[in-house]
Amino acid sequence: MTLVERFLKYVSFDTQSNEETGVTPSTPGQMVFARYLKEELESLGLEDVSLDENGYLYATLPANTDKPVPTVGFIAHMDTSPDMTGKDVSPRIVRQYDGHDIVLCEEENIVLSPDRFPELLDHVGEDLIVTDGKTLLGADDKAGIAEIVSAVAYLQEHPEIKHGKIRLGFNPDEEIGLGAHKFDVDKFGCEWAYTMDGGETGELEFENFNAASAKLTFKGRNVHPGYAKDKMVSSMLVANRFISMLPAEETPERTEGYEGFYHLIALHGDVEQTTAGYIIRDHDRARFELRKRMMEQLVARVNQEYGEGTATLELHDQYYNMREKIEPVMHIIDIAFRAMKEAGVEPHVKAIRGGTDGAQLSFKGLPCPNIFAGGLNFHGRYEFVPIPSMEKAMNVVVKIAELVALHD
Repeated sequence: MTLVERFLKYVSFDTQSNEETGVTPSTPGQMVFARYLKEELESLGLEDVSLDENGYLYATLPANTDKPVPTVGFIAHMDTSPDMTGKDVSPRIVRQYDGHDIVLCEEENIVLSPDRFPELLDHVGEDLIVTDGKTLLGADDKAGIAEIVSAVAYLQEHPEIKHGKIRLGFNPDEEIGLGAHKFDVDKFGCEWAYTMDGGETGELEFENFNAASAKLTFKGRNVHPGYAKDKMVSSMLVANRFISMLPAEETPERTEGYEGFYHLIALHGDVEQTTAGYIIRDHDRARFELRKRMMEQLVARVNQEYGEGTATLELHDQYYNMREKIEPVMHIIDIAFRAMKEAGVEPHVKAIRGGTDGAQLSFKGLPCPNIFAGGLNFHGRYEFVPIPSMEKAMNVVVKIAELVALHD
């Protein structure tokens, strides 16, 4: 099976995760896909293939050299984003993209256009895999899985490439922030690993946001509006007051690079009660702590203005910037950098404006930077992946395995 055939098979599985279910994996489709992958890995002759009750799949490609070589892992996630359906994905290949609009769905006038997505023009002349405009594609992160499995198959077919023990790990629920929670680092048994979960070709990432979630509850007092003077308190207007006190320029749509933000992701309410959900992000740990403190201070101000107990706040840290765990072992970045160069890819080291399983795994004792998988426009109907980008990612995995065996 070729890399592209693998990918097209993988996206046929509906593996959309769901943060509301409270179980692992969060949706049954992920386990269906995991069982398929388990059978495929077994058919390839990999060793120690195991799938646990939570949908975590592990496997081993044995070393083919007697030289002592560190055990290195490659990791990707099986779920797709809750932001859009991943059921009945209908991909198609656009051959030798010509730089013009790609009509995804003519009847609904859904068009993938370089006017809106100029990154398309970086891939003129390449074969692209796109959606039919009705679902996401699932390159995040089934491209990563296909690249890892295809790289392992290539290493098996080319025993002249010497490598150490390679571990594969495929997990559920990354898209809802739970991918690393039940990942068995001890069982995985690697000195370090790489997640294949980045975007554009050449991305190499070992910095990510520090992240927290915030749930705010605002209490109001409902009174007949005809007799409400000096009695009614609208929780919705109290919530609006809180929202207006946060820095207006520090939102996702107005920030980039290393700039952090407050992101209002949900707002529900009536006169009696309104709830607001936020995510808080910053690369710098000190600024991250200040952002959380600002939330607490603004809640205190609301309570001072409207009465104690009007506003309550629940804050939960989600993950931290992996940089502090990667810096002591920067040789793992050097190896990935060199592997890209040798695979004909120009490395582009950048900070992730988000998080990866690798961030949480790094804090669990498994240093785990992130490498590109090639897809673009994740989490929506305009997602696409250039086939050459997937091929380059697969080649980078092969090169890493080779270079680790050569590294002293």
